[in-house]
Amino acid sequence: MYRRRGGSLEVLLVHPGGPFWKKRDLGAWSIPKGEIGEGEEPLDVARREFREETGARPEGDFVELRPVKQKGGKIVRAWAVESDLDPERIESNTFTIEWPPGSGKTAEFPEVDRAGWFTVEEARDKINPAQVGLIDEFVERLRA
Repeated sequence: MYRRRGGSLEVLLVHPGGPFWKKRDLGAWSIPKGEIGEGEEPLDVARREFREETGARPEGDFVELRPVKQKGGKIVRAWAVESDLDPERIESNTFTIEWPPGSGKTAEFPEVDRAGWFTVEEARDKINPAQVGLIDEFVERLRA
């Protein structure tokens, strides 16, 4: 999701929840994303994952971007859509893990613990390095 503010572009990024990501910032943020199941349409999955991770339903003209491959081999397919939302009001789904490790206890954490709007330059620093290409492509397309 992106928006135009004060003559500049801003990109919405989400920060992963859970104890592993708690103190990580640069390179830790991401676009909302998830796994595509068999028989699912990728754009439908992107919309669902956005809703699950933010509580918002993105609407607008979706522009498909070239997939990128993350360090662990995961292929990320993404769409750009111009819209807006209040990052202070996101509502994320949760996941359960054993925490602390080896304790036999489980704890529940939000999949996304926060969201924020960033200028393109800020987003390039915040986002998972493998996803920078998504930002660059969408900026190129807007300028074309």
